[in-house]
Amino acid sequence: MRWFWIDRFVEFESGQHATAIKNVSLAEEHLHDHFPGFPVMPASLMIEGMAQTGGILLGEKNNFELIVILAKVPNVTFHSWACPGDTLRYECQLVDAREEGGSVKCTAKVGDRLVADAEIVFVHLEPGANEMSQIDQKNFVFSSGLAGILDVGKAGDGSN
Repeated sequence: MRWFWIDRFVEFESGQHATAIKNVSLAEEHLHDHFPGFPVMPASLMIEGMAQTGGILLGEKNNFELIVILAKVPNVTFHSWACPGDTLRYECQLVDAREEGGSVKCTAKVGDRLVADAEIVFVHLEPGANEMSQIDQKNFVFSSGLAGILDVGKAGDGSN
């Protein structure tokens, strides 16, 4: 099963930056155990939300022709937490995009409050390198009917 830790993009400038949001809700089962009596969004899932935002930004730059894989998170700092009812705003800036991969700098905020900031590094799989390279990246990233997640600022009929 594939998990999505972003709900939608609210801003997307190809090859530059992207902003996505995640609404934190008690409907999410993991919040009932993390932590009992004080539910907060797990730090690892915030990292994944930032990585998904940045990975889609990098993947879109190459028209999803290359498979984008999270390689490492060399730097992350958590400043605060996100609780049910909060809207996390992931803001990612594309720092580097090369043939072998790329990197982003991201922040996670609730309103004006900084929750986390991170550097995230991705690699591209070479076509034909292994079984994973046969995946249609756009279909993989946007399975479960999320293909419209990049339609930022468009009405239901596709107009701006």
